[in-house]
Amino acid sequence: MNWPLETRRRAVTACRAGRPYPETAEKLGVPRGTVSYWAHMDRLRRGEPSPLRPSACPKCDGLPLDHAAYSYLLGLYLGDGHIVNKPKQQHLSLYCCDGWPGLLDEAEAAMLAVLPGYNTGRRQKTGCTELKSYTKHWTCLFPQHGPGMKHTRRIALEPWQQTIADEHPWPLVRGLIHSDGSRVINWTTRQLTTGPRRYEYARYFFTNKSADIRNIFTDALDQVTVEWKQANAWNISVARKASVALMDEHVGPKY
Repeated sequence: MNWPLETRRRAVTACRAGRPYPETAEKLGVPRGTVSYWAHMDRLRRGEPSPLRPSACPKCDGLPLDHAAYSYLLGLYLGDGHIVNKPKQQHLSLYCCDGWPGLLDEAEAAMLAVLPGYNTGRRQKTGCTELKSYTKHWTCLFPQHGPGMKHTRRIALEPWQQTIADEHPWPLVRGLIHSDGSRVINWTTRQLTTGPRRYEYARYFFTNKSADIRNIFTDALDQVTVEWKQANAWNISVARKASVALMDEHVGPKY
């Protein structure tokens, strides 16, 4: 697209003044990549080197890490997240159903809490929203990244991840349920002397093809004394009244 020269001039002026690319792009209605390219070409013409962005990675730089937020984000990533890791494009993507806007906001807040130095973005898809965070450091924080779908390869937590999961099991359970789980209402009937009576009860399901990820989920449930059972090949069920009450207190339905 051929942008007006005045738009380009305003963008370059804003970048020279230190305005963030996303802010400038939003204000002018221009893609962020276009603003970045204009700023890059402007620096080349002036003989100014590209600025080196300081790293802000807890693993690379020993910075503090919000363990509770990380445990929740780990659950989201293991459930339905993936990392694009190419030479010129690195980002973490999570897909959230548009019917659960609160979950989308919570996922974004967790991203920003874990890596506060990096921006997030949202991209509307059919029936869902793709939440992205752009930085190569997501592969440092999620070493489970690799080629192929998660259920086709081994998934195991690193010792430092397991320590965090042990410290904060409920956020991990919450993240896994928010990604690949559900809270449903089941019903059954019992024959009484007065006739059949309908009973309803809440139940949680976690569905994932990866046995390793299901084991991570059930290990966390064991730690918080939630009773579970293998419903079928891919499903973990929580139906005991006391265990459902615990799940309702710490997880609850998607929102």
